[in-house]
Amino acid sequence: MENPGLTVRGQAAPFSSALRSLVNNPQYSDVCFVVGQERQEVFAHRCLLACRCNFFQRLLGTEPGPGVPSPVVLSTVPAEAFLAVLEFLYTNSVKLHRYSVLEVLTAAVEYGLEELRELCLEFVVKVLDVELVCEALQVAVTFGLGPLQERCIAFIEAHSQEALRTRGFLELSATALLPVLRSDKLCVDEAELVKAARSWARVGAVEQIVEAWKCHALRRGDAVRGAPCRRRRGTLPRDHHRFLDLRFK
Repeated sequence: MENPGLTVRGQAAPFSSALRSLVNNPQYSDVCFVVGQERQEVFAHRCLLACRCNFFQRLLGTEPGPGVPSPVVLSTVPAEAFLAVLEFLYTNSVKLHRYSVLEVLTAAVEYGLEELRELCLEFVVKVLDVELVCEALQVAVTFGLGPLQERCIAFIEAHSQEALRTRGFLELSATALLPVLRSDKLCVDEAELVKAARSWARVGAVEQIVEAWKCHALRRGDAVRGAPCRRRRGTLPRDHHRFLDLRFK
């Protein structure tokens, strides 16, 4: 009977370090991405991305034609988050930061990278604080991340006064705000909660006016180039007064 052989492995660190050196390295690169609002160029390698991620397999499935291939534009993902995704795909590890982890988490969800998503979720829970919690709640609600949403609500309940005064609270979508307002475990009195909800509504109303002005200006042709004509995800619905009444019935 033939001996099946034995798999032996070399050291992982030099292998990972070598692959990390290829991240955003134009040498031997065969695909260029233009990412983020800053339109930063990021270099990568088709075969590696395609074998590691189904999203990139579909995106890069067409063989490039002769000559220099056109860049692949990914305008919604910030460059730093995209580079973190590449680092994970190349090395199966990633250095996360509190200030950008939610953007990396968003990219992981959108690209179907479950392992990276779980790593980001674990990191978010470890670094969750007053300034981050409402932003994390918004991401959790947007992508249906139930356990993270529950953790964020519990954190807000325990640190209600501080959380309700953050910019992140004012930027919550109506869908994300509602479970906060409906909680009966908030450590804040009713008057202060009503004040926070009204502040949220005012910010949303002002931003709707700004967006409406941009749309009007775009139609006249005198707006700043690139100004979006759409509602931001955190603005309030048209019937926002009725929405706010839901908490206090």
